[in-house]
Amino acid sequence: MPQILICTVGTSLFRPNLEALTDGTIRDDLMGLAQAYREQDWLAVADELAKLSPSERHCGAEINSIASMIDRNYVPANCGLFFLHSDTDDGRNIAAILKSYYEVKRHAPVETIEVPDLQDQDSKRFRTKGLRNLARNICRVIRDYTPAACAINATGGYKAQIAIAVLLGQAIGVPVYYKHELFTEIIAFPPMPVALDFEVWMKASGMLMDMECSADPIPATTYDEEWEERYESLVERVPIDGQDYLELSPTGQIFHETFRDRFRTARDQVLPPPVPAAQKRDPHLEDAGWCGRHREVEHFLERVTREVPQVRRCATFYFNPDLPQRTRFRLGANGIEGVYSNGTYTVRFRVETSAQTPGQQAAVVAALNEWLRCTE
Repeated sequence: MPQILICTVGTSLFRPNLEALTDGTIRDDLMGLAQAYREQDWLAVADELAKLSPSERHCGAEINSIASMIDRNYVPANCGLFFLHSDTDDGRNIAAILKSYYEVKRHAPVETIEVPDLQDQDSKRFRTKGLRNLARNICRVIRDYTPAACAINATGGYKAQIAIAVLLGQAIGVPVYYKHELFTEIIAFPPMPVALDFEVWMKASGMLMDMECSADPIPATTYDEEWEERYESLVERVPIDGQDYLELSPTGQIFHETFRDRFRTARDQVLPPPVPAAQKRDPHLEDAGWCGRHREVEHFLERVTREVPQVRRCATFYFNPDLPQRTRFRLGANGIEGVYSNGTYTVRFRVETSAQTPGQQAAVVAALNEWLRCTE
């Protein structure tokens, strides 16, 4: 049974539930709750909610659904709770109420996580950044506690969050639950096998890590030489001044988070054997005048060879003094390639490795990109 429940948070507790208590005649047992809400005393709101049955509709979607899941033994009565709330005042206030409510009921841990850009004022920011940040934060909790220990309650919040939560559950192997306000039953989306391609992620790892780390969209032309049609669902295309730019889509964020974690646990199973130390070779720099002016390139290639066990040698084959690029590793037409740039010039180099199959080559590309991110 999962011990950690990751909950998306909406605003139904305030509107329409508690907002309705400010007008007309209300029940005697709700007078204290109505007063606490009018005074915006959130700790008092939590105390008043604790006096009600958790199935009472005024308690809101989050409390109602968690109570239902506990009643049906989907999670234990004292399960840990993580509330992922929107980047809004209502989101922060409701999350604070829920934290206080469940701490009194001796759940542990009880944590709130604000999701940057998850708001309803800017639809583009919500789609391109908010949903990605939601996926990233859910994955972080699952990574900290393991998939076997976690479940997702996607009842609260924007409807798009349900789709993100279900896709995450399918990809990572975590059950997802949802309770509609008109249903008495919880809807369960159990983990199912899905056709996500590990090798595709390994090949695309440099591009995906690049986009994840970038605060701004990246020109689509950056990835022309490595682009494949099946990457299309992983990105959002953003037209800027008549040119296509790319950034990760929410689906791409889930795909990247899922397989990055899988690679870190399975790397020894997919990587080829290390190159013996006696077979490691010094970098080969093409016979051109630029080499002596940029000794940092040789030092970088020496580190790649020395620090990545599967690398035998690196050899440069391209230099452009006026082309800034993004440093990464990729699968090229002739095998594994590295792209090195200091922001003003670009060097490309072949990476000779112990890989014998396309799958092993893709795994080495992923290992190289992981190494690169760890060195930055």
